Amino acid sequence: MTDAYLDIIGLAPRKSNARRQMSLHDRAAQFAPFAALSGYEDKIREQARLTDSRREVNSEEAARINLLLLKAAESPPGIISVSVTYFVPDKRKSGGAYFEHSGAVRRVDTARRLLIFTDKTAVPIDDISAMSENNTKMPSDS
Repeated sequence: MTDAYLDIIGLAPRKSNARRQMSLHDRAAQFAPFAALSGYEDKIREQARLTDSRREVNSEEAARINLLLLKAAESPPGIISVSVTYFVPDKRKSGGAYFEHSGAVRRVDTARRLLIFTDKTAVPIDDISAMSENNTKMPSDS
């Protein structure tokens, strides 16, 4: 059987005059792996991603949060510094994640129910699950 091809084995590949030669990139694309279920891997990754459920704030912690919010609302911007733990709902599935932020409070926006820090971070008041006061700055006399 190997003797059958001896007459053509040394010949150069034929080039067609009717068609131009395919580029190496296009030729390689013919042999690229085929994903019959496009997007399936992304869906599996999304399903495996873990989210936390929202915890209920007990009445003692709610009272502490309200007291600190009131203190921050009555203080000049940048005087009160707090640390908050807040819940951010997930946009794709049920649950979400808890984040922490610390900084000086710029203001408490009661109309939009936001706690706004001097670094322009805005935290929804209804999503705060824990809040503590950091060292407060004293207003300078100058």
